[in-house]
Amino acid sequence: MRETPIYFYSSASGLVRRFAGHLKREVRDLSDHDVRNSVTDGPWVLLTPSYKAGNGDNDTLPKAVLKFLASAQNRRQMVGVIGSGNRNFGEHYQAAARQIAARSGRPMLFEFELSGTQEDVARCREILEELDQQLEERHHRQRA
Repeated sequence: MRETPIYFYSSASGLVRRFAGHLKREVRDLSDHDVRNSVTDGPWVLLTPSYKAGNGDNDTLPKAVLKFLASAQNRRQMVGVIGSGNRNFGEHYQAAARQIAARSGRPMLFEFELSGTQEDVARCREILEELDQQLEERHHRQRA
């Protein structure tokens, strides 16, 4: 069964990168120029942080994520969003991930704070395995 890759962006803190590394599946770093400018060849999941801390003029969407989503094929192939945030951001917690999910009509698969806990990693792995199974079943139905 194909594992759905994770495309992620992480700031200099490395919190999202650390979480992505614990997922035990293919992850692609959008801070890498070649990855950011690539086009996906199948379903994928976005993992993005949110930075907004209450300033209404402050954009929460990382530029590398926006660049990757500028591709119509990449937007079309995205199957879900995972968000990292900081509860100190109050109403803006998970703003970037939620905004992308709402705009794209894709589900928020999972949310975690900062670099997540071991329980967060385990639950996110389960969700991704369920997603892989659903995509596999959908693929077989389409081929039948």
